[in-house]
Amino acid sequence: MNLFKKAIPLFLLSAVMLVGSVGCAITVTDTITKTINTTDIPEVIPPSPFNINIAAAASLEKALREIDAVYSVINPHITFTESFAGSGALQTQIEQGLECDVFILAAATQMNNLQNGGYLLNDTRVNLLNNEIVLIVPKDSTLGLTSFNDLTNANVGTIALGQTVLVPAGDYAVEAFNQLGIYEDVMKKEITYGTSVTQVLQWVSTGNADAGVVYLSDALGDSNVTIVAYGPAAVNATIVYPAAILEQCDNVEEAQAYLDFLSSEPAILIFEKYGFKIAE
Repeated sequence: MNLFKKAIPLFLLSAVMLVGSVGCAITVTDTITKTINTTDIPEVIPPSPFNINIAAAASLEKALREIDAVYSVINPHITFTESFAGSGALQTQIEQGLECDVFILAAATQMNNLQNGGYLLNDTRVNLLNNEIVLIVPKDSTLGLTSFNDLTNANVGTIALGQTVLVPAGDYAVEAFNQLGIYEDVMKKEITYGTSVTQVLQWVSTGNADAGVVYLSDALGDSNVTIVAYGPAAVNATIVYPAAILEQCDNVEEAQAYLDFLSSEPAILIFEKYGFKIAE
């Protein structure tokens, strides 16, 4: 029973009794009755529960989990199912039927492929974030590396990189090597290829690689690695994280509200804390 509606007749009765002594009961009662019609009071219906399925680049995991927790507090009817992996692997999973509403990648290439394949909902794609690649070494490294060019030094053994095509950070690393003219010499080293930038970070963090190329956002979150150099400015300027809603989404309104939230001040503060920049 709606207690508010039940209370209104009691309120009217009290008002009538109060003013009855001065002979104005009928007038006041009529006025209140005309002003407050209980049938006109809208019933508040809470939003229906909805689970947003998110597939995002592995480098976004820490930031997005924190943002999603905040969003769920603001919107209690929303829950999340989150999948994080290399952008290339996620593209393949989407093409193979992964249930997903919002898709966020670490490069335009895979998003372009999905858009060309008809997987994206029209007019929902946005450039969300920028990032940078950096060269990292274990925190106790004694190799003395200070630049990407130092990867060609004789004392450098194993280098960890993201698998090209599957991991955009690996593609950006190769582009950096080519721009610096060191690609062939670097490729002569022992290279270990990770299926995500998170795996590359782990190898360097645990000392299983002498150096590696990851995103700034990943390196800042690991106290066991040291950043020794930033990628070439021309390469870092091209790193963009696009986001979009997929055609298969069951609730576009909720998905769009979430996507909009990712560009709001609370989300921006969290992204920046993890080393991301908001795309211009």
